[in-house]
Amino acid sequence: MSAFANYFTHLECSQTGDHYDHRQAQNLSKAGKPLLARYDFETAKSRLDRDEIAARDGGFWKWRELLPVKEDKDVAALGEVDTPLIDVPATAKASGATGRVIVKDEGRLPTGSFKARGLGLAVSMAHAFGIKRMAMPTNGNAGAALSAYCSRMGMESYCFAPEDTPEANLREMALQGAKVYKVNGYIHHCGALVGAGKEKMGWFDVSTLKEPYRIEGKKTMGIELACQMGWTLPDAIFYPTGGGTGLIGMWKAFDELERLGWIGSERPKMIAVQAEGCAPIVKAWHEGSEHAEEWLDAQTAAMGIRVPKAIGDFLILRACKQSGGFAIDVSEAHIEAARTRCAREDGLLLCPEGAATLAAMEKAIADGLIEPDATSMLFNCGSGLKYAMPDAAGTLDRHAEIDWDAL
Repeated sequence: MSAFANYFTHLECSQTGDHYDHRQAQNLSKAGKPLLARYDFETAKSRLDRDEIAARDGGFWKWRELLPVKEDKDVAALGEVDTPLIDVPATAKASGATGRVIVKDEGRLPTGSFKARGLGLAVSMAHAFGIKRMAMPTNGNAGAALSAYCSRMGMESYCFAPEDTPEANLREMALQGAKVYKVNGYIHHCGALVGAGKEKMGWFDVSTLKEPYRIEGKKTMGIELACQMGWTLPDAIFYPTGGGTGLIGMWKAFDELERLGWIGSERPKMIAVQAEGCAPIVKAWHEGSEHAEEWLDAQTAAMGIRVPKAIGDFLILRACKQSGGFAIDVSEAHIEAARTRCAREDGLLLCPEGAATLAAMEKAIADGLIEPDATSMLFNCGSGLKYAMPDAAGTLDRHAEIDWDAL
């Protein structure tokens, strides 16, 4: 039995509010919408000491009382850590920011990305339900996390990826035990295959927001961030948004932390960042719509945010609106320039999706959407080492005379 108290009470449809049984595996609600985990925070508030919990080791697993996993035997763990907050002062100055600019570097997690949070929780809960086989569509990092955590727990994993997914990601998934298939289409086409094979293959669909627990893993970014900032929050959070699980999860976390009395009512502006070549959330934002239309012919090198259709679109847009934030898109050239700038100015290698948040901050400052002196939090969602980089190395012939002045 676990030594941690568990306050998980039920699941709730994000659209209708209807309750669902949390004691069995669930995908979407009857309304076809994401389910959200709910807890008895009134009881938890009188029993939990935030500073005592914060002092534990174990990365996001230290927050067990705020998570759904009940038994220790179901915890899928691979050496999780608190991901660091890294100030980038030189980059901030070059970007026109006078306030503090901080990068939360999620690339330090197992499998090198923030997907470890969501999939660690999803796999743990699936294990608790006795599920043996899981499947998902992936642009790369989510599949890597699924394969690693499933293998850790003795479970099978199937990953379906767009055919132009970086080879490093495909090989990583396969090496960690997944059965990997390249598909001639985008991630939502891969998702359709997962759904189509569900009855025949008997796998559990762990697609973004099609089960309740990836959100619970991603919400730990918000809990961890608040803790690292002394139980305060930044003025603005720039978040690379594809399926949007992390943005939705953090917004949920802030509400839960306030209910526990751990933070006040202040909230950061939640800013959904997309690439110009795939910006369905941004388009819906500007149109004032609650849902985003499918983005046709999506193109961006930031594969993690190349999601033409997000099932949680209304939850993303709702969080942006309620927080006083917005959705913003940036060009490919600006993403690459931001990645180069941060690497050269501050020595921090961002992934393309993380670089998109820096580009978005620069654009937001220039357009007057945020104040230059705001404290801005940029989420670098994965290790920059997993992506292609420019070949800028010269060559030298060790047998020839070296022209040192030319160097």
